[in-house]
Amino acid sequence: MKEISINGQVREALGKKASKMLRKEGLVPCNLYGETKGENGLPVALSFTAPMSELRKVVYTPHVYVVNINIDGKERKAIVKELQFHPTSDALLHADFYEVNDQKDITVGIPVKLNGLAQGVRDGGKLNLSIRKIDVTAPYKQIPEILNVDVTNLGLGKAIKVGELSFDGLKLATPAQVVVCSVKETRASKAAAAAAAE
Repeated sequence: MKEISINGQVREALGKKASKMLRKEGLVPCNLYGETKGENGLPVALSFTAPMSELRKVVYTPHVYVVNINIDGKERKAIVKELQFHPTSDALLHADFYEVNDQKDITVGIPVKLNGLAQGVRDGGKLNLSIRKIDVTAPYKQIPEILNVDVTNLGLGKAIKVGELSFDGLKLATPAQVVVCSVKETRASKAAAAAAAE
């Protein structure tokens, strides 16, 4: 996975009013969930702020990054857990990060890339990508930037499901029956098939 760095500062003032003031200054309220657990056994969040100018490169991208967050001089590695946007303006309101390390498995959605010219497309069909990302589980250092799926032998009317795929060192967390891509019949392919039958 690619890595990217951002700077943050521990957030002292919490609450809606304080968050509004931060956003006016171009800062985004964030939480980092890590190894620390509270009395109830749930992860304790470290509240911090980061400049929108730096978060932009993490948020508005198709790539999945490991984020090196420097909070008041202490660096932590994390992945984006959840993002909250304003319902009308699409402005980023809040970001949650999840701390990662070399040993701990994480589950993250990785973009799918279809490779090759499908047999079904050669026969006049149309290739459809049904899901853009597949959830995989592994230590972050083993997770690739993209998942390559070979469609060369995919025939007309056929599909590739998650359960038919395997990638070295990765466990697939997306359900096995989910369709990744398929070749749909078109008018041209039906006409060609009818002509061949005659």
